[in-house]
Amino acid sequence: MKDLKPYLIKAINEWVNDNALTPYLMVDAEVPNTIVPTDFIAEGKIILNLRPSAINNLTIGNDNLSFDASFNGQSMTVFVPINAVIGIYAKENGKGMFFDPSEDNDNKPQEPEPAKKTSPLRIVK
Repeated sequence: MKDLKPYLIKAINEWVNDNALTPYLMVDAEVPNTIVPTDFIAEGKIILNLRPSAINNLTIGNDNLSFDASFNGQSMTVFVPINAVIGIYAKENGKGMFFDPSEDNDNKPQEPEPAKKTSPLRIVK
């Protein structure tokens, strides 16, 4: 089954934008493969503004999200693995969603394959 988290991120981002609010994405900047502007990281976290007027080319996929933005006049492509997303919320009122890191797919143990059942039926001659 596909992870629910990227769908929730997309939906909340759309809801915040539809209400003319500013979507903020809180990210764990210490998750491997996370590419964010290091000057703005505090206590291992960064808050990114996803307002359409502040970014370009936002793509939210099942495994990561990315966009182009300018930080201190320097353009860069931001890349965030979905499991690095801590929350997404509206700047103005704090409404949104925060995620439990223990629920990320990468942290879940793999479920064992179900044992093959043998049929209780047999051929009688």
